[in-house]
Amino acid sequence: MSTINQLNAVDTPSGSDLLVIYSQQNGDSRKISLSNFLVWIQDNIVLSSSSAFPEYITQYSAPSATGFTVTLTDTQTNGWLILTPTAGFAAGTIKLPLASNTLDKQEAIVNCTQAVTTLTIDGNGATAVTGAPTTLAANANFRLKYDKATSSWYRIG
Repeated sequence: MSTINQLNAVDTPSGSDLLVIYSQQNGDSRKISLSNFLVWIQDNIVLSSSSAFPEYITQYSAPSATGFTVTLTDTQTNGWLILTPTAGFAAGTIKLPLASNTLDKQEAIVNCTQAVTTLTIDGNGATAVTGAPTTLAANANFRLKYDKATSSWYRIG
């Protein structure tokens, strides 16, 4: 049998291509197709709930006057703010979690049921909040993601 370095390389494998495995059960080398190996992986892989569906801590706020400020919970996890103002307001502020406590790639999602004419997004120590909305229409939403290297929040949706 040739050594692995003497074999020709395959750039684009197909499902019928074979891999060599050592079978403990049989005590020798055997082969398995990539298709069968894929089925085995799919049957045996275990994903945590956070990798399959990222978890969000839901926070609720119902401001009752213009000039409101809502601070997102500082929990080092993704946050989802459901904002239900009692009416459309001229101004409001959403304060993001403290930058020094925020994790890389942490997200904040905001849904708002009423219009906010002048919206301020307070980065709470972040260098910048890039692409943050300055107004919200009724039933609008946006999503921000934090980048630790630049200490900045970026709008991603």
